[in-house]
Amino acid sequence: MTQLHRYLSRLHDTILSRQEIKIEALEIFDRSDIVNQSSEFYARLRFPDDSTLEIVEKLLVEQLVIRKTRYVYHYQTSDNRLVFRYDNAPHHPEIATYPHHKHIENQILPASPPDLSDVLREIDNHIYFSQKDHTG
Repeated sequence: MTQLHRYLSRLHDTILSRQEIKIEALEIFDRSDIVNQSSEFYARLRFPDDSTLEIVEKLLVEQLVIRKTRYVYHYQTSDNRLVFRYDNAPHHPEIATYPHHKHIENQILPASPPDLSDVLREIDNHIYFSQKDHTG
């Protein structure tokens, strides 16, 4: 199993380990050939509160290092309101981490490319810990 396949398996296993998440779409495109190892990973996940996460990762192996040449982690509420989006679209050169950045509502913030596990933890915090306790 190649390094790229192990990485893709880890993404897949990370999603499958979260039994409360409904997988609406999951596609892995292997674009590898003799010269280049590259793949694309796409998933659309639905959470118990009906919020959704769309994931896009375009991956390329260069000198034994997996590089995300393009990525998007777009998380939104059930009524399609953006909660956050990480991406590396090159349209905010003023950001210190250009092209990597994070959208939170109307803000654009510096950000490092996140790992899927980090994104899922952030969503957990949003769903389970940011809601007000109305029992008292």
